[in-house]
Amino acid sequence: MSVDHYENFPVASVLCPPALRPAVSAIYHFARTADDIADEGPASAERRLADLALYRADLQAVCAGAEPSPRWRGVFAPLAVQLRRHGLPAALLADLLDAFEQDVHNPLYGDRPALLDYCRRSAHPIGRLLLHLYGIADAASLERSDAICSALQLINFWQDLSVDGPRGRHYVPESDRMAHGVSPAQLAACQDTARTRALVGQLCAWAEALMLEGAPLALRVPGRAGWELRLVVQGGLRILEKIARMDHAALAQRPTLTAADLPLLLWRALRMRSRPQ
Repeated sequence: MSVDHYENFPVASVLCPPALRPAVSAIYHFARTADDIADEGPASAERRLADLALYRADLQAVCAGAEPSPRWRGVFAPLAVQLRRHGLPAALLADLLDAFEQDVHNPLYGDRPALLDYCRRSAHPIGRLLLHLYGIADAASLERSDAICSALQLINFWQDLSVDGPRGRHYVPESDRMAHGVSPAQLAACQDTARTRALVGQLCAWAEALMLEGAPLALRVPGRAGWELRLVVQGGLRILEKIARMDHAALAQRPTLTAADLPLLLWRALRMRSRPQ
């Protein structure tokens, strides 16, 4: 079980309020399909960008009340219903597509603010769309949602270092990499050294600080959705804990959550107060 941020918002789960399940499912399939266009299969970068442009055109069509193309009708027909029913902010959906296009270009991120700007478009929209469905729009809650979503995105990056390196994916900020004397070749080859472990340790501390900053939101969201969010927060923190127990050797091994972690996550979710335990 990963902590991929698309796999960790409530996709019609037992904890998701039944009235919101169709909307959450529609948002999920929109994001998941676009992510697959950007990242899966043998297509060239040019083909991926062209397909994402067509996908964006379908989004613009349904937002304007028009019919989507036949290609992704299974995604956009349900999404159109939920756009009308819940008044979903179309700009947040467009931000996701911006992030997927950026993934195709696979840029280097010079520093942490640059990577957080990517998270602003790749992760923040998911949390803000869910808060919109829950009727929560105050500034403090939006900021905490952004912190949780950025943390989940970063945790997914540090969890996947052993996978992304060989694929040529670059998410470690250049400023952090150079501060620890780690070369791009070492990250690409997943070389596990004292320097790379120190680098991973600092990156994980950054993600943990963001998660703790946002965690009080889980106590603000009402009902079953709040319990879902508590489990998401605790799942992310648990991955960081597992990386720490590996002495931050995430370049050599990918930590995961399993069914055996569920009782601990439930216990920690129950114990959450103003800060997760």
